[in-house]
Amino acid sequence: MSSSFAPDHPIGGTVAEHLPPAFPDRAVRGTAQSLRAWQQEALEQYFREEPRDFLAAATPGAGKTTFALRLAKELLAQRKVDRITVVAPTEHLKHQWAEAAHRVGIRLDPTFTNRDRRAGRHYHGVAVTYAQVAVNAAVHKELTESERSLVILDEVHHGGDALSWGDALREAFQRATRRLLLSGTPFRSDTAPIPFVTYLPNEKGIRISRTDYSYGYDKALADGVVRPVIFLSYAGRMRWRTKTGDEMEARLGDPDTKDVTSQAWRTALSPEGEWIPAVLKAADRRLTEVRQSVPDAGGLVIATDQIAARAYAKILHEVTGEKPTVVLSDEKEAGDRISEFSAGDSRWMVAVRMVSEGVDVPRLCVGVYATSASTPLFFAQAIGRFVRARRRGEVASVFVPSVPVLLALASELERQRDHALDRDSDNPDPFAPEEDMLDEANRAEKASDSLLEEYTWQAIESEATFEKVVFDGDEFGQLVEPGTPEEFDFIGIPGLLDPEQVSELLKSRQQRQARRVSDRQRKEPPQPEKTDTGPLYRDLKEQRQLLNSLVGIWARTTQQPHGAVHNEIRKICGGPPVAQASVHQLQARIDLLRRRINR
Repeated sequence: MSSSFAPDHPIGGTVAEHLPPAFPDRAVRGTAQSLRAWQQEALEQYFREEPRDFLAAATPGAGKTTFALRLAKELLAQRKVDRITVVAPTEHLKHQWAEAAHRVGIRLDPTFTNRDRRAGRHYHGVAVTYAQVAVNAAVHKELTESERSLVILDEVHHGGDALSWGDALREAFQRATRRLLLSGTPFRSDTAPIPFVTYLPNEKGIRISRTDYSYGYDKALADGVVRPVIFLSYAGRMRWRTKTGDEMEARLGDPDTKDVTSQAWRTALSPEGEWIPAVLKAADRRLTEVRQSVPDAGGLVIATDQIAARAYAKILHEVTGEKPTVVLSDEKEAGDRISEFSAGDSRWMVAVRMVSEGVDVPRLCVGVYATSASTPLFFAQAIGRFVRARRRGEVASVFVPSVPVLLALASELERQRDHALDRDSDNPDPFAPEEDMLDEANRAEKASDSLLEEYTWQAIESEATFEKVVFDGDEFGQLVEPGTPEEFDFIGIPGLLDPEQVSELLKSRQQRQARRVSDRQRKEPPQPEKTDTGPLYRDLKEQRQLLNSLVGIWARTTQQPHGAVHNEIRKICGGPPVAQASVHQLQARIDLLRRRINR
């Protein structure tokens, strides 16, 4: 078997110089005969250093599988390894690996089970899952040590999902000849160590993961390897009933406490309200616009659970007249459904977590992030489903709830994040306080179950409002109602644009939207103030709760006592103490704090 890295083909810097960063006629995953510049560069680095462990971090959609299979083929050709084990997060992915390997002449058995104990002689190796290794590490240890083995750990951060998983991976692959670690997001939200990753202390003594080769989203975007992503943020008014029987109301997108924000977010995601149908309708309208330039463009809704996924699918069927593909991770046919959707041209797929990581559906161009998951890891992997470029100019559009943690992650999409084994007390992760806010809220509600069983948490009402577009760290647009020409200013941008064109077009659309809103306000007669028919005591209670929440936010920002903040805003706005203040007096203080927080 010939090898481009055989002795008569010396490694040097000349090959990559003649390769463009991206190839417009991108081959099917794993079959590329020509390498992208980053893949060639990473291979050259690998064979210069000949390491036992090599961590390659490349943004989703950049071609990690192609790189890994080319490296595996070279090691087999040079007889530095005799067999290969690929460890993947899911059953679907191990079959996907086997199919990609077959296309480059490597035979992997994705049907191997722990009961088999040995792989068939006609295979180069096996493809297994992390869970499979954790069940019986001894089987994989014996398999690894029977011959010189290359172990490819796909999305290696999963090795820290559980202590038993990490221990099993170390037992099974400790004596592997070579280990190739792959990740689109080489970090975790916790401090669980990832097996075989090297951690080195920084200047503060914080142990940080060391990546041997990194190809981030920013570089891939500049090279045209991935699509630019625009995030369309939707706010709105939410109303829900707590387990204590209180009815609460808040606006999604307004500064508030973690608990209120999480409950408003939960209300927005309820299929019983109007927020989800409005956002799904807007997303489908965006997909129609994209399909004018990209005829087979598809959309994906990522749901929190199976009940929500089925409900969203029903709404999409009503909106589009076409039944979407529904993928539930515990169904045996889930992988087949993904493959069928990927090869077809239908409009929508709805999934829970099955399509959040590693699954290659290059035609996905529009997404709806309708899940409560908020860790940087999950968000990055989810957005990775939409960035796989097939030709230069394709744009990805992702619809998100107006939740601070999600908007922060959207703005930080190009940020390179490493895995830290220690917490930095001087500079804590800004996302960490928000990552589990829904879990905290749910735990608090569960704690009250034993005290009061009369009520259950219930989403009562939700309304959607288009808020803004986030792209490349900038924000465009203003609050408008769904279905208006002002919303379509952003939904209707073309599906084929370069990153520079995206920025310029968003700026011009923002100006046009502002003119339209101004013209509409001049033409429309002033609306009479709505009379509030609700009980006054409930209005006062809700206003006091909201005011106290905002005071807490401002107090943490300015390092002032809560009482000092209350006294200051009371002095500015006038009126009696909170307990005696009217609804209008409380609202004035709320508006003042909101202006300060939003500055």
